[in-house]
Amino acid sequence: MKKIILFLLSILGLIAPKVEAETNFKAYQHIERFGTDEVDGINIGTCWIFSKIDGTNGSVFLGKDSKVHTGSRKRELSKSDDNYNFHKTIIKDKRFSHFLCKYPNLRLYCEWLIPHTLKTYREDAWNKAYVFDVYDDSQHRYLPYETYQPLLEKEGIEYISPLAVIKNPTEERLIGLLEKNVFLIKDGRGVGEGIVIKNYEFRNKFGRTIWAKIVRNEFKEQHGKAMGATEIRESLIEEKIAMDYLSIPLVDKVLANIKNQRGGWKSDYIPQLLGTVYHDFVTEEIWMILRKYKYPRIDFKVLNRFIIQQVKVLKPKLF
Repeated sequence: MKKIILFLLSILGLIAPKVEAETNFKAYQHIERFGTDEVDGINIGTCWIFSKIDGTNGSVFLGKDSKVHTGSRKRELSKSDDNYNFHKTIIKDKRFSHFLCKYPNLRLYCEWLIPHTLKTYREDAWNKAYVFDVYDDSQHRYLPYETYQPLLEKEGIEYISPLAVIKNPTEERLIGLLEKNVFLIKDGRGVGEGIVIKNYEFRNKFGRTIWAKIVRNEFKEQHGKAMGATEIRESLIEEKIAMDYLSIPLVDKVLANIKNQRGGWKSDYIPQLLGTVYHDFVTEEIWMILRKYKYPRIDFKVLNRFIIQQVKVLKPKLF
């Protein structure tokens, strides 16, 4: 009722209508807990593992006025609506204006480190912004770490470097990395809040790019920026099966059948191709697989992901 009255008064000219300012603000995505449906399968492929630090979320971007703007997790900030001095500090920091002048389509997401739950960070770490993601508005995607890291380095902007790069990490391996998260922590004062898992090739079942996190209950910077991340490879039985048994002739046979049925080929038929290849692969090869690997425990959902991945390797021109 109140909204209706205000609307009628604005029409009569008795009050001025409220005008919403145009903004380029984009809220940062929610990071899901590892093991939930939203991030099911994120650990299949190459994963970048980052330290999760305990501050407040911030973003830095160019507004429609071509000036530097800032945001918190859910709203755009201003002089009168700052976030623990984040807006004030960033606007005065020439590194960010220089960066956005060079790369106007990029949006920086960072953690503004102010005292929160965890109090064991180094004294020189507080009241600084640490970039953890860079989003390209022109391409509508997050840039991989290897792409954005050199850009930030040139401007001297702080960022969170990866603890490790792991192919097909198990849950046990990821949990083990919690103890290696000493990014910015005082020497001998334990470890950080948790880790964030990013797979830049991953799309969840809803077609979205999304990251996962593992948070520990208790809150030595082992690998710094200069050393880089540790490359770790772990092979899953499902990956070995797909690589050993999925062949070009099988894919070609399915492809030929689809072309005959459809009267040709279009990219719209890719889901049918992938589903049929998986079905035929399991039907035709499962007995030999069981014999060779001595009746292993197979997660068929994971196997399906590796089959899809291997089809893309064998037939890249289809994609």
